[in-house]
Amino acid sequence: MTNQKGGVGKTTTAVNLAYYLAKDKFKTLLIDFDPQGNATSGLGIEKNNAEALGVTMTEVVMGLSEITDAIRETKYKNFDLAPATPELANAEVEMTSMQRKFVRLRDAVRKVVDKYDYIIIDSPPSLSLLTVNGMIASNYLLLPVQTEFYALEGVAQLLESMKLVMKQANPNLKLLGVLATMYDKRTSLSAQVLDEIRKYFKKLVFNTTIPRNVRVAEAPSHGVPVGAYDKFSKGAKAYRDLAKEVEGRTK
Repeated sequence: MTNQKGGVGKTTTAVNLAYYLAKDKFKTLLIDFDPQGNATSGLGIEKNNAEALGVTMTEVVMGLSEITDAIRETKYKNFDLAPATPELANAEVEMTSMQRKFVRLRDAVRKVVDKYDYIIIDSPPSLSLLTVNGMIASNYLLLPVQTEFYALEGVAQLLESMKLVMKQANPNLKLLGVLATMYDKRTSLSAQVLDEIRKYFKKLVFNTTIPRNVRVAEAPSHGVPVGAYDKFSKGAKAYRDLAKEVEGRTK
């Protein structure tokens, strides 16, 4: 899960997609690999209390702990989390001088890949060392694109980085799909941008669009996915539909 442009619904999508995959009885792990730690706090875990959190993805990529020590159960069946704190940003700086700096996440994930049906990695909104680690560790890339002005800004560069990763480190990486987020059917701009996204990416665009929805925006402040906050909301229905599409594309 990545997009170098911030504010496109990347983390919201990671949390809610993981939630609905788990609801569909798929054993799911969400790896928070963004120093902002919003996926962690979005599930009701205090990201700024490193001592209370214990092992996080910082210790994992630094080689100080195993990923199995970082993984914890959430309150939702089939849904586990490997949390992150802001300390992950410091770890990224230290990683630049380490051996195997591009494959540290892949090496960690390989130790638990057989335990899960889906592993979702929430990468930072930048083309950083952490993001490259995420691409190398993944089979698929899901790209959220905001249906607003400058929607495709930076996407071309991200796709070039993906091609480079495929060529040099992970030939199995594929673009699973492009997800239109923050869609407002009341505005002509959203419709125009969605049309532009579909022209650019064609069949890669998911049929599901994620609407601008107050329940989606409110849920993280309560530390829950939108499906647990208001399962009848438009946002919850959209992420439920997205999970079905992802399941269909990854069979």
